[in-house]
Amino acid sequence: QGWYIIGGTLFTFAMGDMLASRLFKNVFARIRPCNDPSLFEEMIRRVPCGTGFSFPSAHATNHFAIAIFVILVFYKYWKPVLPIGLLWAVSISFAQVYVGVHYPVDVTVGMLLGTSIGFGVHRLFKLLKPEL
Repeated sequence: QGWYIIGGTLFTFAMGDMLASRLFKNVFARIRPCNDPSLFEEMIRRVPCGTGFSFPSAHATNHFAIAIFVILVFYKYWKPVLPIGLLWAVSISFAQVYVGVHYPVDVTVGMLLGTSIGFGVHRLFKLLKPEL
């Protein structure tokens, strides 16, 4: 059962990364706020700005996908996984806006996409291994 959980977590991450980074970012091609010339004077540079596109946030997608998958797997055994998992994913997501590499809508859509992926992968793995 442990290998299914590890495999599920890795598959969840892979799905989130492929959809957010490889598909949606190239479709929408939204410039990052830290690279936007109209915001250049107003930005406080906290971290180096990425060169890729902004929408949706792959960090928010990946962290929410993994958090939701892990919460769904472990909640029946350890209830604190719910607030800890959500706090972790929300903190990572908020940080992306705070450091200026994403707009709030990038992170919001990433959170929704990641949540959907987490639920979807968990459902898939429940079909493969119902006791998961």
